[in-house]
Amino acid sequence: MTVDLDKPTGLPQADVTGRHNYPKLIELFNACFAERDYRDGSNTRLICGQGEPIYYPAGMPEEDSGHDYHRIIFAHGFFASALHELAHWCVAGQERRCLVDFGYWYIPDGRTAAQQQAFERVEGRTQAIEWLLASACDYRFCVSVDNLTGEAGDSQGFKALVYQYLQGYLQAGVNERTQCLINAFSTHFGVKEPMAAERFQLDQLS
Repeated sequence: MTVDLDKPTGLPQADVTGRHNYPKLIELFNACFAERDYRDGSNTRLICGQGEPIYYPAGMPEEDSGHDYHRIIFAHGFFASALHELAHWCVAGQERRCLVDFGYWYIPDGRTAAQQQAFERVEGRTQAIEWLLASACDYRFCVSVDNLTGEAGDSQGFKALVYQYLQGYLQAGVNERTQCLINAFSTHFGVKEPMAAERFQLDQLS
């Protein structure tokens, strides 16, 4: 389901005209990956949705209507949600990209401490990629432990984990899909060195 901007949703209005507006992000992503071609991850589109974010591979029915392209659906036009879902897609391998939501079973807000630790192990790598994408967009990145009503985890430890993964990407590089997005985003937003080490400081992470 796509967003009808004229219909009240009870949520903050998404930015469609400012520097960090979601239509531009959709345009940049789709220019890289919407067409069917030789590139890994092609035939995929970024879509603004009204419900929870989710990924659907091509051919999966939604409301009795199948699609012949893969869909990354982010929440309510929020720029940060789009970056986060893109990061999940960048991390997912070819097999996971054939599964709804990349085959992950999401435990909602209210996780136990053990469940939260498992969540953070998966999310650490994803949020490191999200940080890189945010840097390419000149957009502030904030970590998310996503467990407001459950048992508290080690937020400082999670930040350190994200930073550790981030340093690994800076040293070893990222996959082709991620690099394609970093290049497209940094060109549009005028970021000359989006992966420069000085752009990423653990003590400034919120």
